[in-house]
Amino acid sequence: MKKVFRIFLPLLLGLLCLGCEARVKQYKIEVVKEYPHDTGAYTQGLFFHEGRFYESTGQFGESSFREVELETGKVLRKMNFQQKYFGEGSVMLDGKLFILTWLNKVAFVYDAATLEYRQTYSYPREGWGLTTDGRSLIASDGSSRLYFLNTEFQQERTVSVTMDGRPVRYLNELEYIDGKVWANVYTTDLIVIINPESGVVEGSVDCSGLLPRTLRSADTDVFNGIARDPATGKIYLTGKYWPRLYEVRLVPAK
Repeated sequence: MKKVFRIFLPLLLGLLCLGCEARVKQYKIEVVKEYPHDTGAYTQGLFFHEGRFYESTGQFGESSFREVELETGKVLRKMNFQQKYFGEGSVMLDGKLFILTWLNKVAFVYDAATLEYRQTYSYPREGWGLTTDGRSLIASDGSSRLYFLNTEFQQERTVSVTMDGRPVRYLNELEYIDGKVWANVYTTDLIVIINPESGVVEGSVDCSGLLPRTLRSADTDVFNGIARDPATGKIYLTGKYWPRLYEVRLVPAK
């Protein structure tokens, strides 16, 4: 009997721990370098693609998509949206640029190289963040869910995001980095690092104090914007109407 118990004990413990989550790894950031950022950019999406740096911005009457020169913050190309649209997350996949809107219930598709309009899709929820794992589009809507979509915005699956067993709401701008989804938690200085299969948060990044008080103005808004350059592995962060874009590295929190 004792032998049988010893054999089945690991299995029993495994069953009891189904749904248990591993301890969340905690990080802080160190600033490596800083760059100018357009204080007129209400940052919604931020990403690199084939060596070029892109940003989508929001607000009714201000929404745009632009290619930006990293070193200077200069806007190299810019596409403005009609006043009725509030631009949100953006990403490129399979030669196409995909852009969400917040409340308009539509998503736009453009040619990634020329930025020429291609198509509009109906979108059934609020648009927030958007990224890709190279196969699917991955979207957030301000809830605790991530939505995996094909390039025609048809839903493939969803995952519920949890940290320490509790849902993490207000998932906003997204970036896919080394097999994980990084997400800004809206109105906070926190980034969560999510396992895209389980939805479990495996890491958290405390970005508090990134923008010094001396650089803040009455218009400065919340932390939002994560981009990783695949060519260098460097990570960049910014915020809405921020005057700076930061290259950062992660450091384990003590």
